[in-house]
Amino acid sequence: MVSHSKIIYAFIDSQNLNLGIRSLGWVLDFRKFRIYLKEKYAVGKAYLFIGQVVGNEKLYTSLQESGYILIFKPTLDFKKGNERITKGNVDTELVLHTMIQWINFDKAVIVSGDGDFYCLIEYLEDHNKLEKIIVPNHTYSSLLRKFAGKIVQVGLFRKKVAKG
Repeated sequence: MVSHSKIIYAFIDSQNLNLGIRSLGWVLDFRKFRIYLKEKYAVGKAYLFIGQVVGNEKLYTSLQESGYILIFKPTLDFKKGNERITKGNVDTELVLHTMIQWINFDKAVIVSGDGDFYCLIEYLEDHNKLEKIIVPNHTYSSLLRKFAGKIVQVGLFRKKVAKG
């Protein structure tokens, strides 16, 4: 009898994850999070979608060494009042790369609480390819409530993935 294990990929909105967790007052250890994804959900490939900022090369190297495949989005810098803001929305890249990889995985873990991913998540669910949605906090988009049975909040496993 041939045993077939599911091929599971993760697609991670790094800014949604990072900012959502920081809003709760703690910091994610991305290395520990990658290990958690592998051990808990058998994630073989973890695509991390991130804005590319000059000067962050050490961060990018560290993430790659932790086992992430980085997909970069060029960023835009602009001023809002006295504040300098860097914007690198990765939503389109995450959807595109999920669909590019479609034939290579059996199940997907989407890491974001952003309602912009509703159509992707619905499509994955309709085609029996949605494993889990990991959201950074309890304030995820109400559009995702339809998938409540697949949603897991990072806070539930904070001790395993927090820095420090």
